[in-house]
Amino acid sequence: MSQDHLDARRRQILDGARACFARHGYEGATVRRLEEATGLSRGAIFHHFRDKESLFLALAEDDALRMADVVAEQGLVQVMRDLLDEPEKRDEEHAADWLGTRLEVSRRLRTDPDFRARWAERSEQLTAATRQRLIRQREAGNLRDDVDVTVLTSFLELVLEGLVSHLAMGLPADDMEPVLDLVEETVRRHRRNS
Repeated sequence: MSQDHLDARRRQILDGARACFARHGYEGATVRRLEEATGLSRGAIFHHFRDKESLFLALAEDDALRMADVVAEQGLVQVMRDLLDEPEKRDEEHAADWLGTRLEVSRRLRTDPDFRARWAERSEQLTAATRQRLIRQREAGNLRDDVDVTVLTSFLELVLEGLVSHLAMGLPADDMEPVLDLVEETVRRHRRNS
């Protein structure tokens, strides 16, 4: 098989698994359900991923890498804006699958110490991208300098988690743009008029 074919197969597995994990949760995403969701056999799925946890981690890491790319270019607030725009950009089912998977990651972080340890290695990428973006913004004179970058990073990550929970609960998102404007304004440097 060519590398392109292997990459396409891996993407097919990740996309199907995302929907399966979002609908059924980690425990409910049985091998049979993963086969149905991906359209592939157990052997094909586990040729690419060692086990179900490795598949789930790869899926969560894939989402984190996509978010880290957006953060590096446009900041973490843009990731949040993209979440609000998601239903218009892609079908609502995919957005719901992403949210479901994100919530499943949060649940497993809270309840599974082994998963938490494995995930810690992967989640640092998003935090590092956010921190680097904030440092660049501070060096450019656009970021407030009275609060440590680590604190600002934690603040933005907490807002992201809150937004994910808000959306996952099905609460209205129509009024969230002004909230994100406020978040962005909170981390900006304010120039005094002389």
